[in-house]
Amino acid sequence: MTCIYYEESIPYGDAYFSTLGTAIPFQGSRLKPEQLQHADYLAVRSTTCVDANLLVDAHQLKLVTTATAGTNHLDKKALTSRHIPFNSAGGCNAVSVAEYVISVLMNAHLQQRLDLSRITVGIVGAGHVGTALSQRLQALNISYKLCDPPLQEKGDHRHFVGMDDILTCDVITLHVPYVNEGANRTVNLIDEHALAGMSDKQILINACRGEVVDQDALLACLSKNHGPTTVLDVFANEPQVNQALLPHLWLATPHIAGHSVEGKLRGTQMAYEQICHATGKPVALSMEDFLSQPPAARFAPDKPTVDGLDWDTLCSLLLGVYDITKDDALFRRDTSTQGFLTMRKNYPQRRECSAYVLRIAAPVSEGITGQLSRLGFTLELI
Repeated sequence: MTCIYYEESIPYGDAYFSTLGTAIPFQGSRLKPEQLQHADYLAVRSTTCVDANLLVDAHQLKLVTTATAGTNHLDKKALTSRHIPFNSAGGCNAVSVAEYVISVLMNAHLQQRLDLSRITVGIVGAGHVGTALSQRLQALNISYKLCDPPLQEKGDHRHFVGMDDILTCDVITLHVPYVNEGANRTVNLIDEHALAGMSDKQILINACRGEVVDQDALLACLSKNHGPTTVLDVFANEPQVNQALLPHLWLATPHIAGHSVEGKLRGTQMAYEQICHATGKPVALSMEDFLSQPPAARFAPDKPTVDGLDWDTLCSLLLGVYDITKDDALFRRDTSTQGFLTMRKNYPQRRECSAYVLRIAAPVSEGITGQLSRLGFTLELI
């Protein structure tokens, strides 16, 4: 019988993996090497470090998959040396992170920090998240620029700019992987030099890896009332947070940008499909088997236009789906290591725009229906 060990924090892990064999849950930080002696497949999240020590007795392991987009917790050299294939759920939370950034922009409009009709957003990292974000910015008619040297080198056809150009944008938002060596190193990508050229009229958002921003340099900069208005979802040395930095941040959250219901369940679905493929079994389950749909809501824009919705209406609609300020307030109640972990573990249900059906009274312009559809909503014309 196929034996699958899965981290208990994987949503619906038992429902998915028990259809493929004997499914055994474990707590991420407590998995012991001897437990993997008879494991055929291992499914984890980022709280399980899969390294040489953990793999010492895993003699029949056929695949390690992580139900997360990030893979820093997988020791790829150790896995490769033992001829153990590995995979990830790359892109599973891309929409969730993109909607996190959109929530920042909507709050910036409400607080009159930005004129969204005049800004340019600099997106650093044009992979799954950067692409999802650019699509939503297009729907909102917000200008953006892309920077991604590795993709540019691979011949990606999109137009890219350099970091010098990005650093002049009104909003700089970071969506790159953790890379600590080589020409495309991302550690301290935003360093003392970059911060010195930024002002508080710019917004800096880090929703990828804490180490991408030099946090010592950021603290030194912000402590002098200089530098960008900053939003951090990620921190160096997580789950520990530099407490001195927090009062200087406009918004702070404990690495939950990608924690929508759909984002996490999509990770499970992808891990399940990878094990299905490895075992030669059909994919019998889909996300729709587990997701409920909120009741359809009537939507009647106050100021309908031909091209799209006005900013106040968009703010009301999009912040009704997800408002980052609620997470910021919840996190600031307890920013200790335990508070960081507790909020992540007990994060409130958060749905993506795609979960919602908007019932709109006809006639309505194609500009509005197109905009809402590109933002992810399902529409019913009544």
